[in-house]
Amino acid sequence: MARRREELLKDLAEAVLNMDENLAVKAANEAIEAGLAPYDAISNGLILGMKKAEDLYERGEYFVPEILLCSDAMYAGLEVLKPYLAESDHQRSGRVVLGVVKGDTHDIGKSIVRIMLEGAGFDVTDLGRNVAYTDFVDAAVENNADIIGLSSLMTTAMAGMGDVIAILNQRGLRQRFKVVIGGAPTSAAFARKIGANGYASNASAAVTLMRSLTYQSEDKPWHR
Repeated sequence: MARRREELLKDLAEAVLNMDENLAVKAANEAIEAGLAPYDAISNGLILGMKKAEDLYERGEYFVPEILLCSDAMYAGLEVLKPYLAESDHQRSGRVVLGVVKGDTHDIGKSIVRIMLEGAGFDVTDLGRNVAYTDFVDAAVENNADIIGLSSLMTTAMAGMGDVIAILNQRGLRQRFKVVIGGAPTSAAFARKIGANGYASNASAAVTLMRSLTYQSEDKPWHR
């Protein structure tokens, strides 16, 4: 089964990387028939393929159309696997409110993060781009979120991330939500400066970080 597992996971990852929805569905069905744990197929197959696509995007080898087609293949595989997920078969991922802060309309990075989070089982509310600071807080309360994800690719806009945290403090809500930031001009040092709980340099790192924050039993000020 070990070799069969490796082959199935490879097929799932390559289906996503090669933008092949039909292969994703076929490999997902084969994984179920072979008795592969659905969460294993999702995490180590589909999501791994999406991570490889993200790496190609960051290297300038894939562009927005390719990323969207990769995500279509990933979702096609997910549709097959999700009905077989039992509560005991996967970790509770949590709820995330995600968006690009006011003053910035660059959202491809944020969209890749959303795709990866949804594949990892998070319930994501995507607010889009150029989002007002108060809208993040209002949406987090309305959706009973665990985490607020803030993105920006512009140095002129990223200061607004601190304003979101300030609003949380003003409303007495800071301890209720974790705040994660990301985007080219941001850093772990900036996360510490504004009082965020964490910083992620890419989408796969964001998934890992948000999982760790969801399971934290104590409130730590920030993570790399």
